[in-house]
Amino acid sequence: MDLGLTKDQRIARLHADLRMGAAVTVVDGQTLWLLAAVETMRPGLLDGFRSVAVAGSLHVAVTARRAETLAARPYDDDIARLAVPPTVGDDWVRSLADPSRDLTAPLRGPYRSLREGSPAVSRAAIRHCKAARLLPAAAIARVRPDAVLPDPLPVTSLETFEAGLDSGVSLRLVATGRVPLRVSERATTHVFRPASGGEEHYAIEIGRPNRHSAVLTRLHSACFTGDLLESLKCDCGQQLRAALGQMGAAGEGVLLYLNQEGRGIGLANKLRAYSLQDQGFDTVDANHRLGFEDDERDFRFGAEMLTELGFRQIRLMTNNPAKLEMIQRHGIAVTERVPLVVGRSPFNADYLDTKARKSGHLM
Repeated sequence: MDLGLTKDQRIARLHADLRMGAAVTVVDGQTLWLLAAVETMRPGLLDGFRSVAVAGSLHVAVTARRAETLAARPYDDDIARLAVPPTVGDDWVRSLADPSRDLTAPLRGPYRSLREGSPAVSRAAIRHCKAARLLPAAAIARVRPDAVLPDPLPVTSLETFEAGLDSGVSLRLVATGRVPLRVSERATTHVFRPASGGEEHYAIEIGRPNRHSAVLTRLHSACFTGDLLESLKCDCGQQLRAALGQMGAAGEGVLLYLNQEGRGIGLANKLRAYSLQDQGFDTVDANHRLGFEDDERDFRFGAEMLTELGFRQIRLMTNNPAKLEMIQRHGIAVTERVPLVVGRSPFNADYLDTKARKSGHLM
């Protein structure tokens, strides 16, 4: 009887450990690495890393975007490995990941970036922090051969550690139910659950669309502040309601509600970006200071949901040309782009203008 964990189960447990501030271990051949997400590191864990680390190996991995803000050199292209001096403490390490004090304490460097050795573990660690909706920064150390680690401390192979980020999307339809809506009483909600144990995604089907013609479709990323609180800082809530309204008027359509808050960075990081915007940074620059790209979403989820429901061609409601390209790249034909320009206000004008200027949105 095989009672071992699958790859997806191992990665789901690893993400839970990172979110809880636990240290995790990765083995690469004969080399054992110890790592933790900087955002959730508990007090004293850094000293624990030092007690087992090979001299000079303790570092914090950050993205090249964050390294640019810190004026540190990203020798590994998309990431930088910043050496942790022997005299600094937890607060110094957290300042590498958290931009909240960048303006009040701007001269914390200079930082020494590591150049030797493989960055594979560091690169994958950052991606796992992103997947766990944490700030993209990890404390990492190579463990001395004679060091004694706490038992039990689960060990993940580098192969599994890296493969857990590159495997294809695998969604399963787990529930379907009729949910009459204000825009249409003939509405059905489908719930999809990823094999990785991540957040569920939803498809709201209006009417009974013909599977052999292009269905009016909206890929909508979750926005707690806009969709539920009716925030004026974005246009998300207005877009959601306008899309459903058009589908109700047409008598059919599909709205895919993807749980990828804040363009895939999570609600906590989105609110951090809002705080940076209050300091004068636009939405793109705020994401970069946090260490993220402009858009971290994965539209493979939407493509797989449409395929599972039997749709292969759509009329996509969006102002984002890049979304058309991404969804078509994953096997869904887009026969028409349907504009969805609503919700502009004095509170979100700069945000919308930035999306048009820097992200190519057609506003």
